[in-house]
Amino acid sequence: MSDHIFFASAPKHLGSLLAEELTRLGMAGAAETRGGARFSGRIEDGYRACLWSRIANRILLPLAQVSLGGPDEIHDSALEIPWEDHLTPDRTFAIQFDGQLQGVTNPHFAILQVKDAIADRFNQLYGRRPSVDPDYPDLRIHLYGNRDSLSFSLDLSGESLHQRGYRDAGSAAPLKENLAAALLLRAGWPEIAAEGGALLDPMCGSGTLVIEGALIAADIAPGLLRERFGFHGWTQHDEPAWQRLLAEARLRRTAGLKRLGSLRGYDVNPNAIRTSLHHLERAGLAGLAHFERRELADCWPGREDDEGLVIVNPPYGERLGADEDLTQLYARLGSVLKERFVGWRAAVFTSSPELGKSLGLRATKMHSLYNGPIECRLLSFQIEPRYFVSHLPRPLPPEERSPGATMLANRLLKNIKALRKWRQKEGIDCLRIYDADLPEYALAIDLYEGERRWVHVQEYAAPPSVDPKQARRRLREALGLIPEVLEVRGEQVFLKVRRQQKGRAQYERLAETGRFHEVSEYGLRFLVNFEDYLDTGLFLDHRDVRRLIGSLSDGKRFLNLFAYTGTATVHAAKGGAVSTTTVDLSRTYLEWAGRNLELNGIRGPNHQLIQADCLRWIDSMAGQRRFDLIFLDPPSFSTSKRMHGTLDIQRDHVDIIQATMRLLEPGGRLIFSNNLRRFHIDLEGLAPFEVSDISAQTLPRDFARNPRIHNCWVIQHPESQPGRPGRSDDKARHA
Repeated sequence: MSDHIFFASAPKHLGSLLAEELTRLGMAGAAETRGGARFSGRIEDGYRACLWSRIANRILLPLAQVSLGGPDEIHDSALEIPWEDHLTPDRTFAIQFDGQLQGVTNPHFAILQVKDAIADRFNQLYGRRPSVDPDYPDLRIHLYGNRDSLSFSLDLSGESLHQRGYRDAGSAAPLKENLAAALLLRAGWPEIAAEGGALLDPMCGSGTLVIEGALIAADIAPGLLRERFGFHGWTQHDEPAWQRLLAEARLRRTAGLKRLGSLRGYDVNPNAIRTSLHHLERAGLAGLAHFERRELADCWPGREDDEGLVIVNPPYGERLGADEDLTQLYARLGSVLKERFVGWRAAVFTSSPELGKSLGLRATKMHSLYNGPIECRLLSFQIEPRYFVSHLPRPLPPEERSPGATMLANRLLKNIKALRKWRQKEGIDCLRIYDADLPEYALAIDLYEGERRWVHVQEYAAPPSVDPKQARRRLREALGLIPEVLEVRGEQVFLKVRRQQKGRAQYERLAETGRFHEVSEYGLRFLVNFEDYLDTGLFLDHRDVRRLIGSLSDGKRFLNLFAYTGTATVHAAKGGAVSTTTVDLSRTYLEWAGRNLELNGIRGPNHQLIQADCLRWIDSMAGQRRFDLIFLDPPSFSTSKRMHGTLDIQRDHVDIIQATMRLLEPGGRLIFSNNLRRFHIDLEGLAPFEVSDISAQTLPRDFARNPRIHNCWVIQHPESQPGRPGRSDDKARHA
């Protein structure tokens, strides 16, 4: 027959999960109650709960519950409890109060009344009393007030049970250990682990989810690392029973470690990885889980045949700052899951279910939990195509479209017809066929031809004066008619939202598909990507600039700065450049550039790809290298963390051009371009260079509706300067 009723407290919304756990641990009558769960059993069962519960905060042994007529009765009620059965005058104690009592506005009042009652009782019995030690007491006493009811309990756990012992004292973390364990249990990790499944956290932080996953998978008692519990200072402590429980737990740990599967944690922050490895070692699991610094873009299963659970607690906004950044982060996470983890299960713990929609996955389960005071959701997914959700708005069928949709269709057909002869004559395969011609349909529509036809649609962000619902409806109309007019399937249409970008945001990933398609331009071959970035890798408005570079490159040493995917380098190399140097800060884009070069048979030591901050690289090359033809196409703004300082092209263009001109051979040409629509070049600041505006000459016909889409100049050293040879070919004069 059971001797005691115990109460286990738990974080908010986890009482039912705690009751299930206690039942699995063999506790009789385990049931959810306010603030946690109750169960019955012997003292040994209370110890077992302290050792094995992954969810509980505390295990309490109730002593008494009284109804008070007022706050002045607290002392006398406490005085009647036989504290001498639990404590001696030589030991210390501390008191904690939770809840609320009628007439008590300050919890310290109730704590003080009980402390005085304990002191009075011991003084009456022994003539001396135990001392209070709020930090390291021998015994913790717990008070709980509910209206006029006051409960007295012994805290068998001591420090909160979430403190397993593997994390450094005082270290901050986004998840407490028991909440991390609850997420894993809700996500079905015990069943997955039992089948030999893998666990992966792509944003592991301090490693809590991975380490708690290891403890679950290896059947390791979460309290096994702790040196002390609250019952150790209790006069009725049963040490032989406790030692039996420890021996059993150690045997189970030894057996469980032998069947531990693949556990991996990635994080972009190297300090997080160092912390995770430190915690893993403190948990006694060194070498049994893998932590590694990786970008989300590089997140893959540990082994090709791995399947299991991806679990992640993404940033709530503090680390990234803006909702727009978080939306993109969630979209990239969803893309990684759909592309690389098909067959796995996933769980995402988020403070914003709306952000969860950006994953592009339909959740199979959702649980409400609290991370401290923050209400959150645990979204569970099966990574299977039937649960994939398109980010594209649902296209409107013909019968639901407005007359405006017919006008848009007619304009598309008209534009295509007007460009047909020019396109055929020039051999243009990729072109813009619509650029907000009708103000109601604020879209840019580009057509790409290769082994298939693709349509890249960019929606310009509507001003606040436009009704969002109406703008959404028009977009749906456009997405419905574009495949019909252009004779493509819906999956060959790709939508982006174009808004003013900050820093290098125009280069940031939106997804992680890694899908490239080959297109051609004037007989040259290029790879484009319609899904992973805001731009495709081929700036169509620079088509004529690239052709000009090709025509000027014969026998020249060519330098491409802020090179992006190296398309201008390909034109220069195929135009006869004796050497090319391609410089960009992004490794991703340099690799893309290398693939473009290889695709066109351009290889060898004369064609260098250099990953560097372009501004620093320019300064470092002064007096070291010279080039005959330079293409300088910087972003309008840049605040990249890897870049030295910030870049504002309107503010900084004179300094940048002057520095770049130091790398230009006498008689050479610098082609300077940017896409800042309100840009004004400072001709006075660029004196005495010769500056020729070629923006109009390099504006392709398909972009003629928007002449401010790019700016372009040819800049040369003055011909009259002594020692400077004049221009020597007709192409230069023509340019």
